[in-house]
Amino acid sequence: MRLSRYFLPVLKETPSEAQIASHRLMLRAGMIKQSSAGIYSWLPLGYKVLRRIEQIVHEEQQRAGHIPMLMPTLQSADLWRESGRYDAYGPEMLRIRDRQDRDLLYGPTNEEMITDIFRSHVSSYRDLPLTLYHIQWKFRDEIRPRFGVMRGREFLMKDGYNFDLTREDALHAYNRHLVSYLRSYERMGLQAIPMRAESGPIGGDDTHEFLVLAETGESEVFYDSEITDLKFGGRRIDYDSVEECQAVMEEFTSRYARTDDTHEESAFETQVPEERRRRARGIEVGQIFYFGTKYSEPMGATVVDPEGNRVPVHMGSHGIGVSRLLGAIIEANHDDNGIIWPEGVTPFHVGIVNLKQGDEAADLACDQIYNAVVEAGLEPLYHDGDDRAGAKFATMDLIGLPWRITVGPRGLKNGVVELTSRRTGESEELAPDQAVTKLAQIYAGKL
Repeated sequence: MRLSRYFLPVLKETPSEAQIASHRLMLRAGMIKQSSAGIYSWLPLGYKVLRRIEQIVHEEQQRAGHIPMLMPTLQSADLWRESGRYDAYGPEMLRIRDRQDRDLLYGPTNEEMITDIFRSHVSSYRDLPLTLYHIQWKFRDEIRPRFGVMRGREFLMKDGYNFDLTREDALHAYNRHLVSYLRSYERMGLQAIPMRAESGPIGGDDTHEFLVLAETGESEVFYDSEITDLKFGGRRIDYDSVEECQAVMEEFTSRYARTDDTHEESAFETQVPEERRRRARGIEVGQIFYFGTKYSEPMGATVVDPEGNRVPVHMGSHGIGVSRLLGAIIEANHDDNGIIWPEGVTPFHVGIVNLKQGDEAADLACDQIYNAVVEAGLEPLYHDGDDRAGAKFATMDLIGLPWRITVGPRGLKNGVVELTSRRTGESEELAPDQAVTKLAQIYAGKL
């Protein structure tokens, strides 16, 4: 993409309504525009990152054997009355009545709807285990939406639902989701710590939240510092293996890590040596639940077991805040000049800056580099405007592309261009083809 043909409405001034870094930078970098309180239009740059995150989630869910589908945003209130949650959920639910006088709601979550789909089509234990998921827009009428996409009213979410014959099978699905989430977050350049949490309106006794440590986090968290040394890395996991998934669960949850809702100071002091006790703030980016037969019993989601008995299935639900993740990534990856995208989610893989637009040699070299980057399977953003060099660099720093290739007449006379890391600020002079080759090597295995 050439910047002269792109829609990137960057702002020079920081909007007064933005209180945290991610909100300020998303507005300044032309990623979002507020439509109404807690509701945003996603402009091209923000939309590209959103789709990058969504793709990673899709890939890791399907790697774990989970099946994608799509459910509507509007749901029948009758389903929620069956489960008993329609009146209990609270004012966060947006309730609607259509012209036929039927009660509807804009879905904040989908346990009832997926249970209805399951009970309509599955009746035998032979069809289990089954995990279905979708990525869809949700709406929760927050009393005080703030912090941009971090606490909006409309948000994009992946929610998945497992159906299993026994509690043991369902807990394996729980562990399988934990593994897939750890892989997803690390691919996005994040360390998200699983912490024991409250289940809230979803229900159930077993639940972990995944939190990214950040000063602007809405939750106070308490944890053993050893947990921040854990990395999932490139290890291979057999998602059908109960033992392998259980081992990862124990590795990442055996140390003390809790949100303020479940924190016990006495247990914290007993279980964690003083030098490893940490108190911080965290941003929730996902949560997994096992809730047994909470929905299947009242809604009649049953199967015939091997003995011929009709039994309610054991269920769990598992969510990732796709749009919220974008804000969390920025909170964890920025400096005074702007965003610093991890390679796995960057909107463009490299920015190309022409220091002297209109110079025949510089223009030709930029075109050749642009085409070589595309042929390498990467997406460049070519700043081909007439701005001064300082303004071009400021724009590139603001939007945070991980790498920049700078092309100028002086360097070209020596046969080199400059490859710069946004994260470290370090630059290296290379021949143009070598710069492209190095970029391809950097992104190998990250796409």
